[in-house]
Amino acid sequence: MAPKKQAVEEKLQLGRPGNNLKIGVVGLPNVGKSTFFGAITTVEAAAENYPFCTIDPQESRVAVPDERLEWLYEKYKPGSKIPAYLTVFDIAGLVKGASEGAGLGNAFLSHISAVDGIFHVVRAFTDEDVVHVEGEVDPARDLDIIHRELRLKDIAMLNKYIDANKRNIEQMGAGGSVEDKKKKDEFNIIVKVRDWVAADKDVRKGQWSNKEIDVLNHQGLLTAKPVTYLANVSEKDYVRKKNKFLPVIKKWIDDNNPGDKLIPFSGVFESTLAGMPDEDSKKAYLDENKATSAFPKIITTGYDSLNLMHFFTAGEKEVRAWTCRKGAKMTEAARSIHNEIADSLIQVDVMKFDDLKVAGSETDLKAAGKLLIRGKDAVIDDGDVVYFRSGMGRAKK
Repeated sequence: MAPKKQAVEEKLQLGRPGNNLKIGVVGLPNVGKSTFFGAITTVEAAAENYPFCTIDPQESRVAVPDERLEWLYEKYKPGSKIPAYLTVFDIAGLVKGASEGAGLGNAFLSHISAVDGIFHVVRAFTDEDVVHVEGEVDPARDLDIIHRELRLKDIAMLNKYIDANKRNIEQMGAGGSVEDKKKKDEFNIIVKVRDWVAADKDVRKGQWSNKEIDVLNHQGLLTAKPVTYLANVSEKDYVRKKNKFLPVIKKWIDDNNPGDKLIPFSGVFESTLAGMPDEDSKKAYLDENKATSAFPKIITTGYDSLNLMHFFTAGEKEVRAWTCRKGAKMTEAARSIHNEIADSLIQVDVMKFDDLKVAGSETDLKAAGKLLIRGKDAVIDDGDVVYFRSGMGRAKK
């Protein structure tokens, strides 16, 4: 008799589960956060030259650019086209000592706790008219300040848990019930994570077991959130693709958080572009400067950092991109559309986007034998064009 195959444990993802995830714009005061946010979302936040001009976080949804959606729209010619969206928060500037209440400290840190990822805006331009809260422009120092404040806040939150539970855990001793063992395991995990962060390391850079991730995902730790670094350079530097601060920022990332993405952009350039009255004016501005907007790359990188992807439904009425987590099963993906579809899902007709594009039409794709039938426990892939067949009748296409 052949030995039974051992079930492979699915690796849990660090972070809040779900598809409606949010990314926060974080940085010191006067680094260009509100200018960035106003341009990327066309929602104008107060951009005064004052450290705390953004007190309440502003929220907006930005469309995630995808050429595949455009192709489907041209092919199906539906009545509407709906992209995937990334929700972005503008969070007021942190200052040194925020973890101890400096500036508007704890309120800002709670806003960061409410998001799932971070756009960390770093100032990489000099301008005598825009004061720097720390004096001289020094990106490495600014990066140190933000990360120190986030880590200190995490340590404070973890110590609070440890202090509140230590006596009870000690009283349990070596024995105890199943519930006692669970509490002791959770306590030991929290202590381990606290020691990791106290050693100047972000939670997201640790190698954690599923049990540890399950505990971590209930803590809302700031350093567990993925970070994309955005270097705000002058318009002149952005156009000429040269900036003296970028190597400093890149070295800091490589030394402290290797593997994280760094994207240069210019708040002035993007603001000017966003303020153009029509598409012809925007094209003329881009052609004149021989440059392109950094926003499509920033948006897709932020979306990807949250471990998100999207699949498509396409038909005569609508072509739409639906967001789900990478590695999601068909049932989870269907839940992005409607809970009843997910609960009564029977099977899924799947067209791989590249196959559909090569075939040219659904009819030709089916004739080529490329239509795939998948069960509800199959994993959906980025870019799949799907038709959910469920017990509630004609499902989404």
